[in-house]
Amino acid sequence: MPATQRQKLGLEHGQRVRLDCAPSEWHLADGYDDLELVPAGSDPGTADLTIAFVPGAADLQVRLAALVAGIRPDAVLWLLWPRRAGGHTSDLTDQVVRTIVLPTGLVDNKVAAVDDDWSGLRFVWRRSRR
Repeated sequence: MPATQRQKLGLEHGQRVRLDCAPSEWHLADGYDDLELVPAGSDPGTADLTIAFVPGAADLQVRLAALVAGIRPDAVLWLLWPRRAGGHTSDLTDQVVRTIVLPTGLVDNKVAAVDDDWSGLRFVWRRSRR
């Protein structure tokens, strides 16, 4: 049985989820009534899990400091980029994302094809910063 979007993203009952720059056509799959969506304009530090959509390396570099600043020590940051296997063009790969993000102190602990259009890496703070 293929993993669901919920399993891939590690979404748990009662989590506060923030979508950052999500495309208008993207949404969490059905069955997420137990999650609380944090409005995009609110303090990112109130989210347990942030899902940020980045189309390319330049966009990631511009937005990274603000994204990292909003991640609490116990929170999760998913960075999603367009999947080449889905027919999309992007200069991001998991290795490029790691090269940009790891110097911030975040470390990746999961990679996933979130859906047909988006690949992603899950980042958390290193144990020494939690």
